[in-house]
Order: sequence, then structure tokens, then C-alpha cells
Amino acid sequence: MDILEYSALDLGQRIRAGEISPVEAARAAVDAAKRDEHNAYISVDEVGALRQAEAVQEALGRGEELSPLAGVPIAVKDNIAMENRRLTCGSRMLENFVSPYDATVVEKLRAAGVVVIGKTNLDEFAMGSTNETSYFGPVKNPWDKKRVPGGSSGGSAAAVAARSAFAALGSDTGGSIRQPCAFCGTTGLKPTYGAVSRYGLVAHASSLDQIGPIARNARDAGALFGVIAGKDSRDGTNVGVDFSVPVDGNIRGKRIGIPVSYFDKGLEPHVKEAVLNAAETFRELGATLVDLDMRTVDYAIPAYYIVSAAEASSNLSRFDGVKYGYRAREYQDLYDLYVSSRTEGFGAEVKRRIMLGSFVLSSGYYDAYYKRAMQVRAVIKREFDDALQKCDMILSPTSPITAPLMNQKQEDPLKIRMMDIYTVSINLCGLPSLALPCGFDDLNLPIGMQLIGPAFSDRMLLGVGESYQAVTDFHTRFPRKEA
Repeated sequence: MDILEYSALDLGQRIRAGEISPVEAARAAVDAAKRDEHNAYISVDEVGALRQAEAVQEALGRGEELSPLAGVPIAVKDNIAMENRRLTCGSRMLENFVSPYDATVVEKLRAAGVVVIGKTNLDEFAMGSTNETSYFGPVKNPWDKKRVPGGSSGGSAAAVAARSAFAALGSDTGGSIRQPCAFCGTTGLKPTYGAVSRYGLVAHASSLDQIGPIARNARDAGALFGVIAGKDSRDGTNVGVDFSVPVDGNIRGKRIGIPVSYFDKGLEPHVKEAVLNAAETFRELGATLVDLDMRTVDYAIPAYYIVSAAEASSNLSRFDGVKYGYRAREYQDLYDLYVSSRTEGFGAEVKRRIMLGSFVLSSGYYDAYYKRAMQVRAVIKREFDDALQKCDMILSPTSPITAPLMNQKQEDPLKIRMMDIYTVSINLCGLPSLALPCGFDDLNLPIGMQLIGPAFSDRMLLGVGESYQAVTDFHTRFPRKEA
């Protein structure tokens, strides 16, 4: 069996048993990443990866007790800081910026002996749903290179799907882990807000962002989540919940809510069929299906894009051509330096969101837009809280469509935003959501679903995901031939 076809935990087990060396695994992953035909990576660190693998090999030789993922090669989204490594955020603004420190999640990866082979491509500053806005070019979907992988963590999902990484870290602000998982046939967790430290994550929208795992199955995603989750005093929004103890994934007796309105309109027939078939699988495994009347889905997109754009406009104000990052070469005065640097350094989508955010926060419009969006956010949160009183978790599609062709949606930004209709509410509410593959359409493109639970039910969702994947094989399929 090819090393690259093992799951992350299976590889880790073979490394600890001495059947495969960490250096051998790292070399296989690095070589695959260097052959990357999907533009999934912005940078590959061959020297650093082999050095990390050698350190794990030495620890094995000393008989040290290692984590289940020690020696396993993974990739990290390039909006997460790694010391002495480029941190580009997929933007010209940070094209040559080198991080002086590690993000907390990277510190945790190093402590667990996980081998990071490279930084993955993303929509610029994690703003996008197709991974076409990166300054370093679009990421191609491994199932069909003419199609998008989803965004903004498209590089991470594509790397896992293409078998150049055994797992990856992404970030999710409005679906940026889950939607690429749906389009690429991978499994990913958007954790509860505060479950994973955001220290070292370049901020998009601070009240929405979360780092999470992307993997080949729920078991691997759970193992990676166990490494990165936990308390960190450097992130004031981080919570001290212990996620190390697995929760029973037995589906029997679980109540799974089905939001009926999610299936009424705008959903491609094959996506609807696949998700409802998954619901029947849960029923056969002993779950009870509960119909839910959830109406706020129609308000989620406008509320989300007002809130996220407002926070983004504030967070990105630090990139001004003075402190660090891209600086225009020609300018007349300080004001012109600001304008020219930001005009040249940011791409169209980022500038669009900065302008929208600045507008909704401006005097005379704050109450009409931002304040009202925050009120709608509270209403959406109450609806989810009420729904989760009637069930243990909610099942919904991840995206209303399968992966679209490149350039198909770019002409109409509103159509791009509608692809996020099922995902943004979860970020507004701070809830956990697990994305799972649940079928394929007539073009052999993956279809995804998501399980949404109460705050801090991350382990329960992962356990239920494992149980679902124990009786289905959608997660085991991958694009064996180059599309």
C-alpha cells in the first residue's frame, strides 16, 4: 500500500510500530506536494519537514511516548503564523512577510511531533468562497481541475483530497473549512468559538474566525482537533474546556433535527437527495429525525456579510504601507502612501469588503446596517438555541451546489455569497459544525453535509461522524487520476 493512502492515525500507528519511518513519510508527502498540480501550496518546506521528521525518529529511538499523530505530515493554511516562515494570507500585501513567531496551534503541533510540510493557498485574507482570489493564483479542485475547490481553505482541502497531506489546518469564518470539504470530499470541523486559540491567526472577522482540522475522515479530524484545542491565555476569547476525552459516538437514541426550510428552495436535486439519504442512514442507525421550522436562514447572508465586513475593515486597517507589508514605490505624501499601498496591495474582493465594512460602520449608517445586523445575529442565535433544545444536533447541506466551474461565479459576487447560505449562521452563533462527504453527483463531484451541535459538543459531533463513516464509504474515495 502506498504510504500516501494511509489515514493519518493509521500512519501514526505504523510509525510508532517501526513499520514506516517518519523521514520516509515526510519524504513521500513532500515529494507529492512538490508535484502539486492544483496550486494547493504557496510554499513547501522540505528542509524543515525532514528536520522535524528526524527529531521524531530520534524520539522513537529513545523510547519516548509519542502522540498518535507524531511523524504524520500535514499542511497549514497560510494565514496561520509559523516562526521564520512566510505568512502571506494569499495577498500581495504580505507576499514577502516572514512571521517572527509561531501561532499557538503550531506550537501544539510541534509539541505533538506533527510534521508540517508546507503552507497552503487560500482566498486573499480568507475572503472568498471559491479560492480564486489568491494573489498566488486559484486553487484547482483535485476532482476536476476546471472547477473550484471552495474557499477560503481551498488549498488545505485540495491538499488532503489529492493525498499530498494526511490532514491540514484551515480557518472558518463563514464556512471556509466546511465548504471546501464539501467540494473536495474531505471531512472538516469548524470548532465551537473559543475552543481553539486564535493567537497567530491573521484576523479576518474576530468574532467569527476559528481554526479547525481538515482530514480524510472524522477519526483523523478528531485526533488533530485534540492536538490543537485547549486553553491559551494569549487569546482572550479562548475557553478552558477539556476536549481530550472522547464522547460516545453511538447514534442510537440521538435526535437529529432536519430544518425543513433548508430543503425547500435553491438546493440542487442531487444535493438534496444525498443529504436526505444520509438522514435515512442515521435513522437506520437508531436516530430519531425531528422536523424543525427554522426561518432565519433567509437573513443569515446579509447579517453575516455586514458583520464580517465591518470587522474585516477594522482588522485590515493595520496594513497601511507604513508598519509592515507591501509599500507603494511612488507616492506624493503620507495620505497618498496609504491610498497607493492599499490600492496596489489588496485584491478586488478584499477592497470590496473593506469598503462595505467602512460604509456600514460610518456615521449615519451604523444603526441602519451594523446595529441591525447584530440584532438579527441575536435572533438567529436564539433560533438555533431553541432548535437544539428539541434535538441533539441539526443535519443540513453544507452547500446548495457541488463545485462550480472556475470563473463561473466571479462575474456576480452575490451568487458567490449565496453558496454560503447554510454555513454562515453557525459562525454567527459560535456553534460547532462537522462537514462530512455524503455522496457524489452525476459528474462524480463530491456532495457534503454538516452536523451542527450545541456549543462545546465538538467531540459528540466527531463521534457521530465516525459512526456514520463506519457504515458508508464516501470518505474513502479520492481522485486517483488527475482530472
